Amino acid sequence: MADPLQISFAGIFACSAFAACFAEICTIPLDTAKVRLQLQKRVPIGDSTAAPKYRGLLGTLTTIAKEEGFFALWNGVVPGLHRQFLYGGLRVGLYQPVKAFISGTNSADIPLFYKVLAALLTGAIAIIVANPTDLVKVRLQAEGKLPVGVARRYSGALQAYYSIVKQEGVGALWTGLGPNIARNAVVNAAELASYDQVKETILKIPGFTDNVLTHILAGLGAGFFAVCIGSPIDVVKSRMMGDSVYKGTIDCFFKTLKTEQGLLAFYKGFLPNFSRLGLWNVIMFLTLEQVKRVFFY
Repeated sequence: MADPLQISFAGIFACSAFAACFAEICTIPLDTAKVRLQLQKRVPIGDSTAAPKYRGLLGTLTTIAKEEGFFALWNGVVPGLHRQFLYGGLRVGLYQPVKAFISGTNSADIPLFYKVLAALLTGAIAIIVANPTDLVKVRLQAEGKLPVGVARRYSGALQAYYSIVKQEGVGALWTGLGPNIARNAVVNAAELASYDQVKETILKIPGFTDNVLTHILAGLGAGFFAVCIGSPIDVVKSRMMGDSVYKGTIDCFFKTLKTEQGLLAFYKGFLPNFSRLGLWNVIMFLTLEQVKRVFFY
């Protein structure tokens, strides 16, 4: 059996990119619902506010499917796959070598601090490369049912890349990079470090082995920590990418805080976010472990 610590970067990149893309296809409807809920704003009508269009995870999924068609739930899947191939491949592929470099050892049993630091660094590096794909994904997911006669901004992922560069400049592809780096570095640390730590802890419990059950439990733990820590940053990131009215990260944060229901606004879409991230992490890590077993063990 091959030592998992000795699998090449290319091998881990390929396995993790495949696993991340598979998880993306399975869970993007939940991500689309999350984005719609995060972008939904309170609309004042006199002394009151209009009833929100989207209510809860199932309500949002049902509304989108009813108004726009079932496959609208997969809006943004193409740039989503672009993103997962680059981001998913890089963040996992770089994690082990970076962890070994900063800790000075290839041992699996190292302090949690080094795991968190390595995941923060690889998450930041990976999203700098993948930010344009994230931007296009959010833009496509944000478009709901339009009035009759109103054309969509983008006809597809490739046209969206071209249109954004032509109309807004190349730099626009990195809109929201600040909160995106913060969000993905933090979420990546929560996911990879917690998966690493939870799996290591479970394997020390008598009766547990490195099997599917362990991978599922560790994946759920990774998803839970990721959404609890990353949700506020994720809301700011989605709003900046989905709407150009914000001048920057701080402006978006305070406008959201002022016009919405306080700090709770930063946990909009929490349930679909956890449903998505929890399921996504289970599918991704489970697939990753199985693919590594097939090709390297």
